[in-house]
Amino acid sequence: MPVVVAALLPVFILIVLGVVLKRSLMRLDTQWHGLERLTYFVLFPMLLIQTLVKADLTKVPVAGVGGALLLSALAMSLLCLALRPALSRLGIDGPAFTSIFQGATRWQTYVALSVSANLFGDVGLALASVAMVAIIPLVNVFSVAVLAHYASPEKQSGRAIVMTVIRNPLIWACVIGLAINVTHLPLPKIWHEVADALGRSSLAIGLLVTGAGLQLEGLLRPSLGATLGVAFKLVLMPVLALVLAVWFGLSGTSLAIVAICAAVPTSPSAYVLARQMGGDAPLLAQIITLQTILAAITMPVAIALAA
Repeated sequence: MPVVVAALLPVFILIVLGVVLKRSLMRLDTQWHGLERLTYFVLFPMLLIQTLVKADLTKVPVAGVGGALLLSALAMSLLCLALRPALSRLGIDGPAFTSIFQGATRWQTYVALSVSANLFGDVGLALASVAMVAIIPLVNVFSVAVLAHYASPEKQSGRAIVMTVIRNPLIWACVIGLAINVTHLPLPKIWHEVADALGRSSLAIGLLVTGAGLQLEGLLRPSLGATLGVAFKLVLMPVLALVLAVWFGLSGTSLAIVAICAAVPTSPSAYVLARQMGGDAPLLAQIITLQTILAAITMPVAIALAA
């Protein structure tokens, strides 16, 4: 419990700081739009590349950990899409649905890596990196496709959706990082120094941007969409992942890492993506904040179940 809270508390503090800055020092929307684009196109992609470049993928059960998390993310994505007609009848429009979808399927990389490393050291970090390879490309492709289809005022063609997915910088970051890792391409020291510096800044700026878009009045009385986003991610996703992990024969550290990665809150980059592509960004900011608060309770439970 203390390890999980220690990993989540800085995340929440940065979101709160973003709220304060938006109402005091940086009140102009143009200031935050610039930070959004910087995070989306430069900082977070660099974090993904560098983490995958440095990960040791040879000493961990790639198929079991990756397979369990990949299938759980796929199952959650398909469930959300299957529920779309029912949610529409409940008054949840297209942009709001995309925020529920992202809130239910995406994951907070920094929290997962931090908790995994604190609990299990280098082995935990390597296993969490396998989870990144399994989850991030899939959920990014699905998220971009769902946003392109449901958040756009006009229904886009299949070709337009494919092109939007291809242009996504997070997907390319995963491809580049994995390719460098597999081919053992040597990189100069200056690359690692610059990449590490840019990657470290991505979380802080992404969380500040999330806080700046937060609708505080909705926290005490969360909407139906926010409630669904929280329940899907913090309750249903860990259950799906643990069932699949046991089916794959995982136990011990590997099973605990699956629980950690499945139970973390949604990534702040989801908010940036929603802003870039017309999703319901305020709803997603509410989902992220509620998940971050409640994950301090639900993550220890998921880890205990794995143990």
